[in-house]
Amino acid sequence: MKSFFATVVLGAAVFCSGSNALAQMPAGMMGGGARGAGANQNMNVGRLYGKVIDSKTGKGLDGASVLLIGNRFDSTTKKMKEVVLNTIITPSNGNFSFEGLAVFSKFKLRITAIGYKDYLQPVGFDIKMPQGGAAAGGDGPNRMAQMMSMADKDLGNIKLEVAESTLEAVTVTTTAKQLFEMGVDRKIFNVDKNLVSAGQTATEVMRQLPGVNVDIDGNVTIRNASPQIFVDGRPTTLTLDQIPAD
Repeated sequence: MKSFFATVVLGAAVFCSGSNALAQMPAGMMGGGARGAGANQNMNVGRLYGKVIDSKTGKGLDGASVLLIGNRFDSTTKKMKEVVLNTIITPSNGNFSFEGLAVFSKFKLRITAIGYKDYLQPVGFDIKMPQGGAAAGGDGPNRMAQMMSMADKDLGNIKLEVAESTLEAVTVTTTAKQLFEMGVDRKIFNVDKNLVSAGQTATEVMRQLPGVNVDIDGNVTIRNASPQIFVDGRPTTLTLDQIPAD
């Protein structure tokens, strides 16, 4: 009886030890089969990085918008559709980096910048889904090491071309009177074009004119000389306080 009891206890200990070893095995490192392949589908360890530069100067572009576009399942239409997965605004050196990407997925890279042509290019890691799991064929460790090296991809310098835009000449003409007009021997101030002149006297209007001085008694001087005042093209002897602005 003692010998039989010891054998049962020893067998239970070996079984528990084997279960713990199986539970601690990393995902994707198990033997072939559908379970190993399913783990590989969730390998979000990819990284895409590069630099946006001016095609002429070769300098990094500051403030360029770098969009990573991928496919996602639309629960409404029950179809896959393209969506923006992430967006990066480049710093002064033009560098960008997207991390945590699915290595078996395909993406598109779109770059826009003010004054430059848009850039659109498909990108990916060129890693094929292994058949029968990562360890199929007995080369699991080698295959995994190869995949990890390919999951860090440098897109290099991406050159943006300057957008050439031609602006046609535009001539603006108007027949309306301006606030100030230059005559042959005089400057003309059109009071009716000044919105703040309504309800004011000529004294208040004259004080708003550049180069015109009006003292406390209503005397007008221009360059220390008294000018002749015309109202509607005619000389007047009225004082400024007697002349309404409108």
